Amino acid sequence: MTPDSGLRSKRPLGLWMATSLVIGNMIGSGIFLLPAALAPYAGLGIVAWLISSIGAVLLALVFARLARRIPKAGGPYAYARAGFGDFAGFFMAWGYWISLLATNAAIASALVSYLTVFWPMLGSVRWMAAAVAVGTIWLLTALNAAGIRNGGVVQVVTVVMKLAPLLLIGTLGLLYVDTDAFALRPVGSQAPLASISAAVALTLWAFLGFESATIPAESVIAPERTIPRATVIGTVATAIVYVASTVAVVGILPSAAMAESSAPFADAGRMIWGGWGGYLMGVGAIVSCFGALNGWILVQGQIPMAMARDGVFPALFARTRPDGTPAVAIVISSVFATVLLLFSFTGTLVELFTKTLLLATLTAVVPYVFATMTELRFVLTGARRQAGEAPRTGIGAAIVPIGAFLFAMWAVIGAGQETVYLGFVLLLAGLPIYVWLKRSESEGGNRGSRSA
Repeated sequence: MTPDSGLRSKRPLGLWMATSLVIGNMIGSGIFLLPAALAPYAGLGIVAWLISSIGAVLLALVFARLARRIPKAGGPYAYARAGFGDFAGFFMAWGYWISLLATNAAIASALVSYLTVFWPMLGSVRWMAAAVAVGTIWLLTALNAAGIRNGGVVQVVTVVMKLAPLLLIGTLGLLYVDTDAFALRPVGSQAPLASISAAVALTLWAFLGFESATIPAESVIAPERTIPRATVIGTVATAIVYVASTVAVVGILPSAAMAESSAPFADAGRMIWGGWGGYLMGVGAIVSCFGALNGWILVQGQIPMAMARDGVFPALFARTRPDGTPAVAIVISSVFATVLLLFSFTGTLVELFTKTLLLATLTAVVPYVFATMTELRFVLTGARRQAGEAPRTGIGAAIVPIGAFLFAMWAVIGAGQETVYLGFVLLLAGLPIYVWLKRSESEGGNRGSRSA
């Protein structure tokens, strides 16, 4: 075995797999559903996409810098802990982990809804839909638990397949747009700025996941170089695809039809190319959900593993396979995601489940806020500079983290008072676990002192 092959066996994710993880986790069900949600905003929806794209790139630059400074597993958790200590790290990781579980349950549900285009029975037989969704989660759980490289290969393949229809409608579809669809009008009596803020809160959800390459850092080849490149390349590429394809769909479908559509990309494809165009977009949506679910299952074990290694989560989650795959954490996480998924199929908790999705978005954005302040602290104090890097102080060096912080705070505010309130309660719910682990740690230390 060559040294390079040995490195790849221990760190199986290279640049293309890491970039595919970023793109694949961002491009899930959101892009295929958001045009309908943004229909009332007309041209302001496109403005929101542009603002969210700029904000996402700023956040990606922050995470790219932090990945160079702290090339270890955990992503947002590792950065919050490095900047503000164990408690902040736990607080952020708890919320982020919950958001991953809810996201996986939601993506599995969305995948089944797209499958109804080809298998209509799933739309009426609830137990069958639940079985397909649960089966998909556990198929991908088994694949990722068997080895992190397996998930990486699936991610590369599905990213290529999901990008094809989006790029098709985002290029050729531009030839069919009606420019009148892009009028800049507010929604109802809302002021233009309020309408944009509400639209930004929607579009940001589609960008969640740009930090994906930072989370399995210990499985990435040359993480201090690969992760920053993958994060920025993936975010910029996804932003371009989002804006181009959304412009095409908004310009092709009448606003009234788009507002009522459950599959706006498929409807736009039918208008341009007939029935086969709709089916092509339907396949793209299914592959997109499958790839996003695979990517998030790959990531969902990394956060609790990193926490367990630092003593702020049960030690069981730190167990790994010889190649470093956190199989136990992946499996346990999928158990909880399955419970959330089954609740969503009862028909009595749909509203609660929808609120859980909003909370998932919020609890993913809050760690972004902490990450931006961690980077600002490092910039202003000169801490954790890279080898050969000159001290960077002053407002010039702080522009990126400050801009990213303001955008993340805007997103938190845009989530609404009720969601912020419930999200705070959900974050506090994890405190008993932290207290219990710290109690066990203290007792262990006391026993050691007495035995000495």
